[in-house]
Amino acid sequence: MLAEIANFAAVRRHVGCTRAGMLVGDVLTRLGGALPHLRLSVAGRATIEIAFEGDDAADLDNTIDILRCACDSPFDLDGEMHRLEIAFGAAAGRVPQTDDVRLVEEAEAALSEARAAHSPVRHDLSGPGAREIRRLADELRTAIDEDQLLLAYQPKIHVRRQEINSAEALVRWAHPERGLILPGDFIGAAEDGDVIDLLTLWTIRRAIIDQRSLQAAGHDLRIFINISGQLLADQAFVDAACHLVAEADAKLGFEVTETSVIRDPDSAIANLQRFADIGIIIAIDDYGAGLSSLAYLKQLPARELKIDKLFVTQLTSSNRDPLIVRSTIDLAHALEMEVVAEGVETHSALALLTVMGCDMVQGFLISRPIALEALLTFLEEDRHHHVSQDTRASFTNLATAWKRG
Repeated sequence: MLAEIANFAAVRRHVGCTRAGMLVGDVLTRLGGALPHLRLSVAGRATIEIAFEGDDAADLDNTIDILRCACDSPFDLDGEMHRLEIAFGAAAGRVPQTDDVRLVEEAEAALSEARAAHSPVRHDLSGPGAREIRRLADELRTAIDEDQLLLAYQPKIHVRRQEINSAEALVRWAHPERGLILPGDFIGAAEDGDVIDLLTLWTIRRAIIDQRSLQAAGHDLRIFINISGQLLADQAFVDAACHLVAEADAKLGFEVTETSVIRDPDSAIANLQRFADIGIIIAIDDYGAGLSSLAYLKQLPARELKIDKLFVTQLTSSNRDPLIVRSTIDLAHALEMEVVAEGVETHSALALLTVMGCDMVQGFLISRPIALEALLTFLEEDRHHHVSQDTRASFTNLATAWKRG
């Protein structure tokens, strides 16, 4: 991992060159105090190299989180408090398979991306290699042709109206040999293997067919589909998607992340507007998990903002997360967007989100992602009403506490 003082030049203007030359030592001490087992060394006047071993790549994410928190508080520079902005770029690879030189090169590339994104970036070298990606991509093409894919649906409940009027479509791969494969295990290969456009167009077609089945059963739900960032600048995909939706007169929504817009902002924003112009609802997904830039947020033709589950799952056990969620809800409403909270798993979290004015919620408390037939049963039996009944006691207690606070 590489940690860099991103605002080094600005701080140097205030404290002078001599004192600035010691900043890297201050950061080294702070990082070493947070996690003494790390191997730290100065790699430049504003850069520190960090090395350690872990059980898996996820340990790197946890380490970055701890080090970021350690650097949040201001540094005492000769009696004056200064905030140092630390950028983190990291790479993880399996010890027998990855040499130190490649790790450093990947960490340097990640740091370069982190500077632009104003957020930590990690490169995982323990994932599938180029040969495995090509194999998965070829198998995925076959899966699309042979209809081995299926969609699971996770309903979203409107908190105030106690209605379900939309659901997120999540693709699954029913592999003939390996069984059910979740998207986390093949979406990356689909993107790297140039199959993501075919996969997404299949998803749109399937969602349109399933939506008609729902309408025939008396359930007029809008179906939301995740759109990869690299597709937002792909004119062939945009044309094909618009044609499918317009021809079917389907009620769809596209979920995109803010980070995906950064690849090619002009093309992405223009194409998102094309989608919006034909009635597709644009939702900003995973808000808060990566770069959250107001500069892009105000330009996007979005009508929904989805708060990342990272904040929702710790809503009732953290001091900061409720403040972040509440301010995000207020911001979204000011921009005339509805707010969806992902990852709602407890009645207390649902109650607190209701008090805060969140519009919609989605998560295991409402329903896990389920097949179309199970979704129809869920809707016919109004199972979401049982959730709201069980939440009332939590709502009363938390409403009183929150309003007093």
